Amino acid sequence: MSPQERRKRIIELIEKDGKVEIVKLSEALAVTPMTIRRDFDVLERQKKLIRTHGGAVAPQVLVVEQTFQSKAEKAISEKKAIAREAVTFVRDGMTVLLDSGTTTLEIAKLLKKFNSLSVITNDIKIAVELMDSPLEIIVLGGRLQTDVGALFGSIAKETLKNIHVDLLFLGAPAVHASFGITAPTIEKAALKREMNKTAAQIMLVADSSKFNRKAFSKVCGLEDVTTIITDAYLSEELKEEYGEFVDIILAE
Repeated sequence: MSPQERRKRIIELIEKDGKVEIVKLSEALAVTPMTIRRDFDVLERQKKLIRTHGGAVAPQVLVVEQTFQSKAEKAISEKKAIAREAVTFVRDGMTVLLDSGTTTLEIAKLLKKFNSLSVITNDIKIAVELMDSPLEIIVLGGRLQTDVGALFGSIAKETLKNIHVDLLFLGAPAVHASFGITAPTIEKAALKREMNKTAAQIMLVADSSKFNRKAFSKVCGLEDVTTIITDAYLSEELKEEYGEFVDIILAE
């Protein structure tokens, strides 16, 4: 089989299965893993695949910002399950930072059962949800993204530089084994990185549809978070792949 025929076969397999692995390709095509890696280099330059840890996936359109309403209508039961699992890590007396998002909003709803938490957030919908609770609520300042309800910018970043929290529930629209955790804009990614710096523990809360996706700006690597909490629809294969970098909890 010529290099051109081999690369065509690799693309056919990616289009069929969504991803391929170096070891399996090496065996199936009777070539060395190094040869497959060189094929990947060529095909990646041609933008026909994206390299991952131990393999490659089909190129995807970058995840873009979505309105609150469009996000709120997706994966509702999965987000509720993630929230139930997330709050098992919360104890009275903690200071908790909630990133903006519909999954963290579900966590906020469950935090109202606690008596003595300090909750910090950059999400006005989370603040409204908690305004009648017994909890201490601190809202980060900044510029409001009106269709999302998130606050961001230099004011929010400066506030974060002067605080420390026990636990951060970090949201993300895209999680990838090679590219890490990414956000649609540079400003959003920068604010999330600042949140990470404040926290003793960082728990990424993201439903399984966010995996194997990437957005424009990198927040951090998977190894930079303490734990990922996702839903039970994450495949065993993906759990194993991502589990090489970080502990993963599947919420039932």
